[in-house]
Amino acid sequence: MVRLKNVQQIEGIRTSCRLLASLYDELIPCVTAGVTTGELDDFCMKYIKAYGGKPAWHREKFPGTACISLNNEVIHGVPGKRKIKNGDIVSLDIGVDLDGFISDSAITVPVGTVSREAAQLIDITHECLWAGISACAAGNRVADIARAVFSVAEKAGYGVVHEYCGHGVGLDVHEDPAIPNVPSRGPNPRIQAGMVLAIEPMINLGTGDVELSKDGWTVLTKDGNLSAHEEHTVAVFSDHTEVLTLRH
Repeated sequence: MVRLKNVQQIEGIRTSCRLLASLYDELIPCVTAGVTTGELDDFCMKYIKAYGGKPAWHREKFPGTACISLNNEVIHGVPGKRKIKNGDIVSLDIGVDLDGFISDSAITVPVGTVSREAAQLIDITHECLWAGISACAAGNRVADIARAVFSVAEKAGYGVVHEYCGHGVGLDVHEDPAIPNVPSRGPNPRIQAGMVLAIEPMINLGTGDVELSKDGWTVLTKDGNLSAHEEHTVAVFSDHTEVLTLRH
């Protein structure tokens, strides 16, 4: 069931999203060669707690504050002792639970000098995100978002992950409706004012097929190629759509 949010609920979600955006402003410069994913995760935990929040992923028993996925890891990378290296691309996916209001955003960060292929993949994934956001307007349908994301990626020759997708968000981590990045024959609800959605393209250099790693969390590209991930939480109004997790 799709939960439409009222003005007060959207304001609570907006406040959570502003905290998450400010966390990213501080975190992204720390994503450098030599740092461990666990150290980045500790930074996120301390920052969120300092402002009275909680890691949203703890609601789903994820063993970390941030999903930190490297190179061929698509999503849900578990933070730990791994050191980030020059040339890596690092996908960060973080959610904040602030007074019961959930924010959700992701970005892929290049570390040092990355390959031309990696840089282009990140750029196209960013384009995919904003194409999806542009299609997210009251009166459109969820399939319009999927077509917008998919068309940008397909034109560039990339694979689009179809087993995982965006979703409703705000009062829980994952809510209806699902927001696919690939056109399908599945449910296609109309976008309405009061919806709060996490739009999140996951774009692969090769095939869009993925597999689950042995840790039970980390999702990998099936062919071992690079993957990039970007996401914003947006609120839909009758006359506009607001990107709540926009960074400054």
